[in-house]
Amino acid sequence: MRRKARQRWITLGVALVLLALAAAQYLHDQRQAPGTLLALDPDTVTRVTLTLPGQPPETYRRHDGHWWQANGRRADDGRLQELTGIAQAPVIGWRPAADFDAAKIGLAPPVAQLKLDDQSLDFGTTAVTGPLRYVRVGARIALVPLRYTPRPAAQDAERIH
Repeated sequence: MRRKARQRWITLGVALVLLALAAAQYLHDQRQAPGTLLALDPDTVTRVTLTLPGQPPETYRRHDGHWWQANGRRADDGRLQELTGIAQAPVIGWRPAADFDAAKIGLAPPVAQLKLDDQSLDFGTTAVTGPLRYVRVGARIALVPLRYTPRPAAQDAERIH
């Protein structure tokens, strides 16, 4: 009986050690995770400005639960939800902006600039390593999936294509 009890205690001890190691690895991975472009809740954004080359800046404000253009006309709420959602784009990796030549990655000038309230995102070219885009956020460069690239309004898109 003593031998069985000792084996149970050893098995329990090994299981607890493995559980502790798994928890430590999980916490380490969470701390190392790149996160999102901005620590900003898209639902709290009240001002959006999108600047695309060759087009006038698009400026929007949210009030009464809807988005409005600077000229007072209603904007497409779905499109603005998409633009504000870019704040939560998953980042594949971060690097200091000093590691790059801004012109070589399409950030001098940027391909697009999105301002969400007072935070600015500059979008560069696509990466050669996959379907990712360079995005400058302050003094850092992020790689994010292409689907998080701002697009022009529908009427502008029709004229471009």
